[in-house]
Amino acid sequence: MGLFELISIAVALAMDAFAVSICQGLQMRCIVRARHVLIIAALFGGFQALMPAIGFLLGKQFEQYITSVDHWIAFVLLAFLGGKMILDSLRDSDDDKEQSDRECTIYSLNIRRLLVMAVATSIDALAIGITFAFLGVQIAKASTLIGLVTFAICIAGVLIGTRFGARYRSKATLAGGVVLVLIGAKILLEHLNIISF
Repeated sequence: MGLFELISIAVALAMDAFAVSICQGLQMRCIVRARHVLIIAALFGGFQALMPAIGFLLGKQFEQYITSVDHWIAFVLLAFLGGKMILDSLRDSDDDKEQSDRECTIYSLNIRRLLVMAVATSIDALAIGITFAFLGVQIAKASTLIGLVTFAICIAGVLIGTRFGARYRSKATLAGGVVLVLIGAKILLEHLNIISF
């Protein structure tokens, strides 16, 4: 898997965290503290980096049993995650603003709540880590890249939330879902020798 694919996956995985970061930004519209922004980004980026590594280790345990169908597993996982993101974006597109206003009423830097959100938004990265194990991806490089991309995107998400609100939340989720589905299809078609890049 090349650098372009890894960056694309990292950006796609970061979209849930990006949406939550926008929500956090909505809550701190009046006072934006750099420390709060960095803590939010570090938590989301850290879990996005950790989960693929855990998934990779799990995938390696079962690699010998499923190497003949690994490309199908990668395709199904990526298509499922991407499809879920696409459906979520379509369902939420009409009421993004109302939902954000309802969910984000009073901001306080609650580390416990942020940890729960960081874990919840990084579950997809666990599945990607399993896929990485089957594809022989260098997990240290991939996890680091995913964490750094998520960190940067979350900083942008908080700042966008403080400025523009939730206007782009569903569009970002839709784009991330489409990217995951396309990467899954590319992996499958390459392994079936239908295309080669």
